Amino acid sequence: MQLNPTFLLIEDNLIDQLVIRQLFKKILSVNNLHVANNGREGIEWLHVNQNNFESLIIILDIQMPVMNGFEFLNAFEKLDGNDMKDIEIYVLSSTLDAKDISQVKESRHVTGFLGKPFPIEEFRKKIPGS
Repeated sequence: MQLNPTFLLIEDNLIDQLVIRQLFKKILSVNNLHVANNGREGIEWLHVNQNNFESLIIILDIQMPVMNGFEFLNAFEKLDGNDMKDIEIYVLSSTLDAKDISQVKESRHVTGFLGKPFPIEEFRKKIPGS
């Protein structure tokens, strides 16, 4: 993965969006964090921007209206594999449901699982160039 990835946050909670945006700016020095309010907006963003990034890191919430994280992963599975090869997906959730966690970890598209509140120091160790 390239040292300067693009970031996409797929999260419906406006407070979480604000906090994560501030953490990215202050801790990771990332000012260009794209935000989608649900999985459908995330898929639409990918369609529109598929040629506008060399590598992409997605932070994906599970519980959202319109299209939740699991539905997003199903839709992501159907996208053209060549365009989506340099994408890492980190699921960010407060769920304690063992079934949800197992489903996340079994997805071949998910790079990792992060618990809320967003563990910025743990995440920083996982991304290139940090």
